[in-house]
Amino acid sequence: MTDDRLAALERRLQRLEDEREIVQLLTTYGPLVDSGCADEVAAIWTEDGVYDNDVIVMTGRDEIRAMVRSASHQGFIAGGCAHFNGPVSVQVDGDTAIAVTHSLMVLHEDGAFRVNRATANHWQLRRTDEGWRATVRTGRLLDGAELARSEEHTSELQSPMYLVCRLLLEKK
Repeated sequence: MTDDRLAALERRLQRLEDEREIVQLLTTYGPLVDSGCADEVAAIWTEDGVYDNDVIVMTGRDEIRAMVRSASHQGFIAGGCAHFNGPVSVQVDGDTAIAVTHSLMVLHEDGAFRVNRATANHWQLRRTDEGWRATVRTGRLLDGAELARSEEHTSELQSPMYLVCRLLLEKK
C-alpha cells in the first residue's frame, strides 16, 4: 500500500471515529438527563458551552447542572419522562463539527405517555482534551411556525441537514 493511500485511509478512519464519538456523546443526553445525572449531562458541553432550547439559555456547565437539578426537571423525572435525541447527522471539519438532530420529550401523565416537545437541534462541537464536547446546542420547537414550513432555501442549504441548520439560525 502506498503512503498516500495509507494516509487517505487514516483520514477516513479518523473521520469515522470522530463521527461515532459525537453520535455516542449526543445520544447519551436522554438517558443521563432522565436519570438526573447532572454532572454527566453538563460534561457533554465545554466549560463555557451554551444550551439554548428556546425556553431558557444556559451558559456553562454550572447552569446546565442547575437545570437538571431544578424542581421542574426533578418533577419530570418523578412523573416519568424520556428524552429521545436522534438520529444524528454529523459533519466533521478538523477539530470542529456540526450535528443536527431531532429530539422528543415524552412525559407520563394520567397513566399515559404524550409528547411534550418535538425539537430540531443544531449542535456545534469541538475536539477537546476530554474528547468531543458541545460548544453550542440550539433547539427550536417544531410547532408549525412559518419558519419551520418555509420552502425557500439557498442553493448551498438544499440538503435536509442544512435546511434544519438554516431554520435554526434564522430563528435567532
